[in-house]
Amino acid sequence: MIEAAMIWNEPNNKSHWDPEIDPDWSRFANMAKLAADAIRDINPGLRRVLGGISPIDPDFMALMKSYGVLDHIDAVAVHGFPLDWNLWQIGEWPLRLEEIRAVTDLPMWISEVGVSTFGAEEVQLWGLRKTAELLKGKVERIQWYSLYDLPRAWGATTRHKEAEGSSYYRHFYMGLLREDGAPKLAVDEFARHTPEIGLVQWFHFEDPRLDDAVSWMKRLGVTHLRTGLSWADRFQPSALAWFDRQMAALEEFEVTVTFCFTPEHRGIAPHHTSAPIVPEEFADFCAEMTARYAPGPSSLEGLPESVVSGQMRETSFPIQPRE
Repeated sequence: MIEAAMIWNEPNNKSHWDPEIDPDWSRFANMAKLAADAIRDINPGLRRVLGGISPIDPDFMALMKSYGVLDHIDAVAVHGFPLDWNLWQIGEWPLRLEEIRAVTDLPMWISEVGVSTFGAEEVQLWGLRKTAELLKGKVERIQWYSLYDLPRAWGATTRHKEAEGSSYYRHFYMGLLREDGAPKLAVDEFARHTPEIGLVQWFHFEDPRLDDAVSWMKRLGVTHLRTGLSWADRFQPSALAWFDRQMAALEEFEVTVTFCFTPEHRGIAPHHTSAPIVPEEFADFCAEMTARYAPGPSSLEGLPESVVSGQMRETSFPIQPRE
């Protein structure tokens, strides 16, 4: 079942939101509030979580609070990778959490934490043990990133690619499983911490790993999963068929669905990190997905037929597949 809807992913990271288009994040704040209200209108009982911030920045959280965003959501989230990208040590996790708690008393989730095996699998094993020691019982949700290594053929979602040096290549080794599905050293250790620690696994459009991923998650004792439904992918000709298959395969888990990624032809700039031309269209997407996969009691009554039937996007503007 769907336990939460997350609005965007890493909004303070330029790999996911373009600060040149929206330097004061006012466009993002407006879009997030519209999306949160649209989700609430469909299912008032569905928890709404602000997309996990990376880096963990209390000033950004304070900015969201000043815009009123935190009045429209039920929880906030952070992402931390101190052994790979962050400029702080793993033992500072409690301090980083307290910095956010000083800004808001909303429940806090750690919606991504992980360790790359870029250097050695032993580093991931040690990092997982230390992370569990530091974080278990300290927040409502801990979601380990990720189940699978990212296939090298797909490319990581960053702005500067190989120009980032080793920082870029670490993205490809975050899994508990290698690209070919073979387990790494940390797999058994991870299973010792489920279900208290959940997983993050992003599934690409028509991802061939979906069924194997479900089997592995059951084997590992996972109950809480975070994944995504891409607004950009909604414009693929067979989008709803894929979304239906993905969500049906995951129905046994407590799923947090992240709504994100601007379609190129609906952004101020033609990139998935762009603020949308019409922010209400992102809210419409969130409403459509919530109505389809997490409708509240009587939530469909009085809604436009376009939302109920899943045809909303087609009635707004022509579907264009991504290149």
